[in-house]
Amino acid sequence: MTDNTPRHSLTLIGLGDMGTALARTWLAAGHRLTVWNRTAAKAGALAAEGALVAESPAEAVAANGLVVVCLLDDASVGSALDGIDLTGKDVVNLTTGTPAEGRARAVWAEERGARFVDGGIMATPTMIGVPEAGGYVFYSGSRALFDTHRAVLEVPAGARFVGEDAGHAALHDVALLSAMWGMFAGISQAYALIEGEDIAPKDLAPLLSEWLGAMGFFIGNAAERLTSRDFTSGVVSNLAMQVVGTGTMLRTADEQGVSAELISPYVDLLRRRLAADPAAHGAEDTVGALLLLKR
Repeated sequence: MTDNTPRHSLTLIGLGDMGTALARTWLAAGHRLTVWNRTAAKAGALAAEGALVAESPAEAVAANGLVVVCLLDDASVGSALDGIDLTGKDVVNLTTGTPAEGRARAVWAEERGARFVDGGIMATPTMIGVPEAGGYVFYSGSRALFDTHRAVLEVPAGARFVGEDAGHAALHDVALLSAMWGMFAGISQAYALIEGEDIAPKDLAPLLSEWLGAMGFFIGNAAERLTSRDFTSGVVSNLAMQVVGTGTMLRTADEQGVSAELISPYVDLLRRRLAADPAAHGAEDTVGALLLLKR
């Protein structure tokens, strides 16, 4: 940080792997940081790097107007901050939680006289403070708070404001993570199928990367169809044909002695959509099947 760059004062509560990475990035950038952690040793280790160590959460909150919280879960946030005067504070909650927890925590903060923003971190600790790694954080809640502190929030990772509904940061976070886990499940199934065969995983790896990249068009296609509710125009591989094709995947898994538990739920969803009305749904894209997920 150059001498002409503004320095900010903030508090960070929670020094797990992610909290510690955030703290070190703010300290390295020259910001004045007060920290508190239930396990005092973690806070003490940052003192040598310039952090001010508070003796209690109340002392940490009182030290600065901007209070960032990065704890294990929503219950931990309440445990650390209940009973503390938050009047006039700007609370940024980077604790992983659900949309409902984010909304409830926003009401909780506002009732205590604080502005509130919830965050969803799309990065691992090793990506924090490394712009080229591509990590960023979703923020939602008070737009005024976000605009006021955007410069300091962008120091550890990119900042993306996704709306004044305090639950939307967590919702974006979990939506992306859900897609990631689904991809991991499919990749795991692919490697399981070749286990014990004369096919090296390292040889399949580039083929997987290439194929999954080519299938990325599905993301935009699904968004367009869900917006228009048109599941039949321009369909290349219709639902009826895809359902037939799923049988080959399941039989191959059985022949290879591999459980189909990672892919069978999606296969079942496609089959349910087709069975509900073969004449109406057979010519559709597979996107329509996801409507069955909404309860």
